[in-house]
Amino acid sequence: MATRYPTDDPTTIPTGQAPSLPGEKGPGDPGFSEPPDNIGEAEAPVEVDPKAEGLRLADGAKLAEPRVLDIKFVTEDLGGEERREDSTVKTKFTLQAEVLFPKDSAKPNSGAQDRIKAIAEEIEKQGSAEVNVFGFTDDLGSYEHGKKLSKKRATAVQTELAARLGPDVSFHVRGYSEDYPVADNRTEDGRKKNRRVEVSFPKKD
Repeated sequence: MATRYPTDDPTTIPTGQAPSLPGEKGPGDPGFSEPPDNIGEAEAPVEVDPKAEGLRLADGAKLAEPRVLDIKFVTEDLGGEERREDSTVKTKFTLQAEVLFPKDSAKPNSGAQDRIKAIAEEIEKQGSAEVNVFGFTDDLGSYEHGKKLSKKRATAVQTELAARLGPDVSFHVRGYSEDYPVADNRTEDGRKKNRRVEVSFPKKD
């Protein structure tokens, strides 16, 4: 099924990018990947003559301003039910829908409270005043049903977070249905990963 990108949503997201905080620029989430398992022995580095002509700047040339790269650290529990990504600019938690809600429901289950509480504590710890809560589904069922369900689930998580964080934190709540999949919807394992709620927030400068 073709991936659709909503155009009536106040948060404009270019094709090929995953949802992000308003005003944030950069490439979308690269998704899940595995390190290569065929790494051999490293070869000795090539010797470089620092005085070589080809390494000198041309007359009048200047070095570019230094910049800090957006380095990302990813941790995931053994079952893949919860994933945390930390970069130099933001933190994002991804929770599979099954650990928060019963099937086809937006009412949090008994185990959701502890997970949402832990996220609220991290938001409070980092002093973030702006939080994204985005809901997603797989591509089974109609697009419109997925849109409503993903929005209701995102709202349910936002309600719990707001109760713990108080009025000083603002939220952006969206439901994206089957848009922006992180895995293959042709397999149950992939669909399970796509049924998720993402909570992200910027780090303080």
